[in-house]
Amino acid sequence: MAAVFGPAAAAFAAAAGFLALVGLLPWLTRTDPALTILRARYADRPPTPDVLAAIRADTGLDGGPGPVLGGWLSGLARGDLGTSWVSGEPVLPTVSAALGVSLTLMAGALLVALALAAALAARTLRLGARRELRRARAGAAAAVLAALPEFVFAAVLATVFAVQLGWFPPLGWTGPVSVVLPALAMGLPAGALLGRLLDDALPAALAEPWARTAAAYGIPPRRVARHALRRCLPALLPQLGLVAAGLTGGAVAVEKLFAVPGLGGTALTAALALDLPVLQACVLALVLLGLAAAGAVRAGRRALLGAALTDRALPALRRPRLPAGPGLRITAYALGALLAAGVIAGLLRDPLYVDTAARLADPSWAHPLGTDALGRDVLARLGHGAGRTVLTAVVLAVVTLAAGLLAGLLPRLTGGLTAVANAVPPVVAGLLVASVAGPGAAGAALAVAATGWAPLAAHTAALYEQERAATHLAGATALGAGTRHRLRRHLLPGVLPPVIRHAAVRVPALALALASLGFLGLGAPPPAADWGRMLAENMPYAERAPWAVLAPSAALVLLGVLAVVLTALADGASAVGGEAADGAPAGPRRGGPLNRGGLLGRGGHPLRSRGPLRSRGLLGRGGLLGRGGLLGRGAASLRGGPLRSPGPARAEGAGR
Repeated sequence: MAAVFGPAAAAFAAAAGFLALVGLLPWLTRTDPALTILRARYADRPPTPDVLAAIRADTGLDGGPGPVLGGWLSGLARGDLGTSWVSGEPVLPTVSAALGVSLTLMAGALLVALALAAALAARTLRLGARRELRRARAGAAAAVLAALPEFVFAAVLATVFAVQLGWFPPLGWTGPVSVVLPALAMGLPAGALLGRLLDDALPAALAEPWARTAAAYGIPPRRVARHALRRCLPALLPQLGLVAAGLTGGAVAVEKLFAVPGLGGTALTAALALDLPVLQACVLALVLLGLAAAGAVRAGRRALLGAALTDRALPALRRPRLPAGPGLRITAYALGALLAAGVIAGLLRDPLYVDTAARLADPSWAHPLGTDALGRDVLARLGHGAGRTVLTAVVLAVVTLAAGLLAGLLPRLTGGLTAVANAVPPVVAGLLVASVAGPGAAGAALAVAATGWAPLAAHTAALYEQERAATHLAGATALGAGTRHRLRRHLLPGVLPPVIRHAAVRVPALALALASLGFLGLGAPPPAADWGRMLAENMPYAERAPWAVLAPSAALVLLGVLAVVLTALADGASAVGGEAADGAPAGPRRGGPLNRGGLLGRGGHPLRSRGPLRSRGLLGRGGLLGRGGLLGRGAASLRGGPLRSPGPARAEGAGR
């Protein structure tokens, strides 16, 4: 009962705390909430003191936050979400209709994401199932798709397929045909991220002993691939749940561009107008959806892992050592040089100089990337915005990695908070931060950090749960290893590498989140040369001057591809365990956790000297399964028992 009540109580506390914070938004803002509501109701009505006083009395703002929150909670208990402060209409029908639209859009985007993820991981799955996987893959295609902002996809799709070809409606929600373009714009980046994570996890599953045995017995590669997918899915299911919840309320920019009446756009409109009842209802729906997705993911993981999880009989997943090809290193140098050259060339120019006679000018020697709508040099703004965008994204990656690791290692306390943080649209978080600290680059970074740690925490928690159920951990515990040693030597080596690679892949995603907030006017104020603001300012002129949009988009793509290429190079240089490229068991690098002086080798710290893991490691002579070890020939405590020397763990078998 305690195991169930703990996460449920933490989730309830996180949801209640965030809803209370949203309820305080009118009193946290730096402007008069009555004036904001008046402008949302009547754009041309003068804000006289009598009118503002009437609005405060009508909404209850004059009574303070206590009566307003109390009245909303009492109405919620009766199934009444109140009436809109702006339109005066009941909230429940409005939010229900928006939720239906968002769920339909999420289903379409999720289908696109799953199809793309399967396509991106198909090559690794096919080669690994045939024992032909020889080289590490960078995943450049996934990086390109994941690095492009959703609203750029939306603008390109709307221009080509809606405006020029006329195949789909450019705006509005008129039926199933209206789902296609927004679903593609939302599903392509999400599918690229899922495909990259799946492609990263497959080599570890395909290098396990069961896969080698299956290949030796002639089992068809298709069956091996199916079992490898099942082996990888438990660690990736939390990411799928987070993507589903995030697609429901996080696609505010896409909904805004296509004029889709979804839940994210409704929440954004309500937040900007301080329409508190509508905003609270939207956030409540998103939080409940996030918690439901987390519960479904938890049940799915339990079903996939089965008794192996509860009985602590899971083998540990370790990525094989796949060397990086020479082309990967050349690609990294070329991309880094190209990005650095563009930034340096831009830094030598003035990003604030306005030439009205050269508005939206074509690329030329004077302006290599053209000019924007005000006549400013695009290359100059790109170079000066690189430091702000890239460095902020890297710092955010480190911060979210640390927060995600800490939260993921405490899943009972932070599981509900992770689901709530992921369900909240970054735009709503940005509005909350902007209401307190004001709009700007620092507020946008804080808003992204407040929600960006959730995917890493979910990934960490899933891997941590599997590592805790590994058989070697039970053996180390029985042999007297302490908590700190188990965490440092057994748990973190299996958790850290995949999560660090995940964090590196998310560097462009963090830059995209900053760009999305800048696109909605919540990022760096003008005239700052921020990549997100560049996209926001030049998006209306994308058809007339595409270079003004392509330049920051291409820079984001370069950043994304460079991040995954560098990660692949580092992984190929330092990965241990599993099997080598030729299919033989891979020896660990000197000093690694499996080598002499490492965890299972000669001198493994807590089990040294005369312990069962002494001298030659876990499987060597004198080790746990070797001659004279716990389960081998000469194990006095088990002599004559079911594990004596003629058994399957005799010295001639596992010992040598």
